[in-house]
Amino acid sequence: MGKMVYLMGKSSSGKDTVYRHMLEWRAPALEKIVLYTTRPIRAGEVDGEEYYFTNDAGYRQMEAQGRVIEARAYHTYHGLWRYFTVDDGRIELGKKNYLIIGTIESYLKTAEYFGKEKVLPVLLELDDGIRLKRALEREMQQETPKYQEMCRRYLADEEDFSEEKVKEAGIVRRFSNQDLHDCLEEIRKYIMNSLKQEAGL
Repeated sequence: MGKMVYLMGKSSSGKDTVYRHMLEWRAPALEKIVLYTTRPIRAGEVDGEEYYFTNDAGYRQMEAQGRVIEARAYHTYHGLWRYFTVDDGRIELGKKNYLIIGTIESYLKTAEYFGKEKVLPVLLELDDGIRLKRALEREMQQETPKYQEMCRRYLADEEDFSEEKVKEAGIVRRFSNQDLHDCLEEIRKYIMNSLKQEAGL
């Protein structure tokens, strides 16, 4: 029986870096689930790697087909951006373990779709000052920096990842990303223990 490891954290908490390292693990081996988005592709991103990039018409078509598992919409300074998970035939939980990045809200919807016992939450935490510095450095590297959007995301995270929402979601384990190596080892132990418990070992 497979598990879906659901990686969450505020903007610039290191999710993408942790995600890349986790995909390199041999044990547990994790397959990536690539989300879809209607936001513009950023410099250095590749379609089908970080996200599948589409438009609102593509989103509406998949939704009409009943293939959208969960969706989030953000009113940004550059228009409405959607991020969503699609049941596109690539997920075989009976055979493999998967890794996905999302929010608390999308975690809850995914757990409802697949069953809470199949979805393992992994919440990253990092000092707010470090996160803000990372976000600014990343935005400065863009051809057209979107500083207002960076600030909107930073402030929205305070509500999206509030203590109340973490508690309501039943997330009891958190992982500090102050030190990447230590963080990855703690996450690996957590996942391996969960897989052993499910297997009855």
